[in-house]
Amino acid sequence: MQTHATQAASFSQVEPGRFQRVKISLLGRYMLADRREFPCQVVDMSPGEAILIAPEIGQIGERVIAYIDHLGRIEGTIQAEEEGGFMVSVNASPRKREKLAAQLTWFANKDILDLPEDRRHERQIPDIRHSRIILEDGRNYRCKIVDISLSGAAVEIDVKPAMGTRITLGRMRSTVVRHFDDGIAVEFSSVQEIFNVVQANLRSE
Repeated sequence: MQTHATQAASFSQVEPGRFQRVKISLLGRYMLADRREFPCQVVDMSPGEAILIAPEIGQIGERVIAYIDHLGRIEGTIQAEEEGGFMVSVNASPRKREKLAAQLTWFANKDILDLPEDRRHERQIPDIRHSRIILEDGRNYRCKIVDISLSGAAVEIDVKPAMGTRITLGRMRSTVVRHFDDGIAVEFSSVQEIFNVVQANLRSE
């Protein structure tokens, strides 16, 4: 019988310079060379390339800049047409590719392993315990930080925005991913580099 370890998606190089892609589902927007912008959905991605479902395909070799939820900015060139969209290369430094690989592995395994939040990162109780959550319509609420990791936080708060709601925690764009008795768990839009940066960004002013 397969274990979670063997079922989980992971990245390996299928040939020099190319990574195996994994299935994901992330929304975003992309801009073509003529600066027109369109919504898109990333359905298949590796640290080196991505397949986008997109309303406007563009030309082979055309430069594309995309902003993908939870992954941030990626850029590259259109490599091939795909059904309903196109495949784009991902131009990134080795460090950025490592970060993308970690993020994509988690997103790909999230449903397989039933991960309620990212447990790849150590969780800490921050020095700054009080912060503020701001909703997209401008409403804001004081909250208390239960714990933090490089990729998210557990927060005590009286209100509970629906899961999937985009919020700002302190100065960090985040998404509500779980409810618990006294509050919510949020996932940062991008994985932070060090805990000091997370703590500094908990300040709302």
